[in-house]
Amino acid sequence: MTDLYWDPFDTEIDSEPHETWRRMRDEAPVYRNDRYDFWAYSRFADVEAAHRDSVTYSSAHGTVLESMDGSMSATGMMIFMDPPDHTALRRLVSRAFTPRRISALEDRIRDICSELLDAQQGRSTFDFLQDFGAVLSSRVISTLLGVPPEDQEAQRHVVDRLFHIEPGVGMINHVSAGAGIELAVYLGQLLADRRREPQDDLLTGLVEAEVNEDGGTRHLTVEEAISFAVLLFSAGTETVARLLGNAAVVLADHPDQRADMVKNPEIIPKAIEELLRYEAPSPVQGRWITRDVEVHGVSIPTDSKVLLLTGSAGRDERAFADPDRFDVRRQSDHHVSFGYGIHFCVGAALARMEGRIALEEVFGRYPEWEVDKDRAKRLHTSTVRGWAEVPVLV
Repeated sequence: MTDLYWDPFDTEIDSEPHETWRRMRDEAPVYRNDRYDFWAYSRFADVEAAHRDSVTYSSAHGTVLESMDGSMSATGMMIFMDPPDHTALRRLVSRAFTPRRISALEDRIRDICSELLDAQQGRSTFDFLQDFGAVLSSRVISTLLGVPPEDQEAQRHVVDRLFHIEPGVGMINHVSAGAGIELAVYLGQLLADRRREPQDDLLTGLVEAEVNEDGGTRHLTVEEAISFAVLLFSAGTETVARLLGNAAVVLADHPDQRADMVKNPEIIPKAIEELLRYEAPSPVQGRWITRDVEVHGVSIPTDSKVLLLTGSAGRDERAFADPDRFDVRRQSDHHVSFGYGIHFCVGAALARMEGRIALEEVFGRYPEWEVDKDRAKRLHTSTVRGWAEVPVLV
């Protein structure tokens, strides 16, 4: 077992992690990395149990390994909070993702898909991600927030830089930090505009929202509203883009499965779940241990960092039959690619709808395609995994 090594910064491992994760599940389900001072859970049952236990597995120190050295709850970001602070803000943001509001976006999502795909007509090749998937996800969350159309493309590239990674330090670097400041300043200006002139969008909702606290109510502070906007914009852009990039590659690698979906579009929602299980867009989530625990006979002390490998959990043969087989008709109870428990992805329904509509519209124009693997480029971060560029031949 001495040659078993994994860390989220190793881009070579990240390109093909599943064999390493399989060995971790079999040989070291509680894996220790001394270099970066963390433990990692790789089995489905352990990852799910940790997601359920937010008291023991705290998010208040952050969920990204390279930023887990101090308290992150002061950032105002909901994903870096524990109850009771998390509870009030979660309830608030959930109002923005009601079934009514999400379903109202369906026609807009389909229109965006049509516009982007129709622009590729007559071409023998285009970038499935940069010309379609990443633009779609950015425009949808921009529409929900209220980002002006003329700013949307520029801000999409700011979000891309936000996830820039450098060897050994991950996303704690000048490029990522600069992008974070730029995005916060931009969204802060839009929020200030909404205070003066409210509109029918989520940014106005953040300005007008009231949080129940200490028996009374209050509005979000300026910093809280900006943090919320940054979180929603960046998460809504990145995770759906990775889902669609993965879909392009995986479906090209499984043309029989793709043909089944083209012929039987009613199975597309089930196929989205299988894509999320098979290649999780966000395969690593960090937690901070608040008490001593023992898992599989291994003692983990208080104040340790634990990484929950949802990407590995989705391939665990203890939870899924023949897990390395991609099957768009698979019958399974659930995966953990959207997280679980109190931090379950608040935008999951929107992401699922975007994925479904995107594939419906793609299949209507391109029932077949190949990926130019020589030109495809991966995206590497310590928490998000997928593709940056996916050139396809149609």
